[in-house]
Amino acid sequence: MKALFSLAAIALCAAPVHAACTYPTAPAKIPDGSNATLAEMVAAQKAVKQFDEQINAYTACIKLEEDAQLKGDKLTAEQKKTIEAQQAQKNNAAVDEDQAIADRFNEQIRIFKARSPAPKG
Repeated sequence: MKALFSLAAIALCAAPVHAACTYPTAPAKIPDGSNATLAEMVAAQKAVKQFDEQINAYTACIKLEEDAQLKGDKLTAEQKKTIEAQQAQKNNAAVDEDQAIADRFNEQIRIFKARSPAPKG
């Protein structure tokens, strides 16, 4: 019985695991810095940071997915090139969206700070 269990455990560990890489949802709204409250800006900052973390996890996942797809010698050079191009496109699109959201948020932060008096201290 122990031997059967051990064999089953080895088989499970040896089987290729394909993670489902789920593209994260971008923050729904970036507040307008010209009339947003501090609480809204802080909440947006947290949402943007969370999205960035999720994008990083997504890009790591698609890298693992690519590595798994490229493993072995059954693929032709053309197939490998196609897989690499598809994964690069996924990665670049995710990074571009992450950067665009960060840029929009930073623009609104500058507007918010420009209308707010600097704290005295």
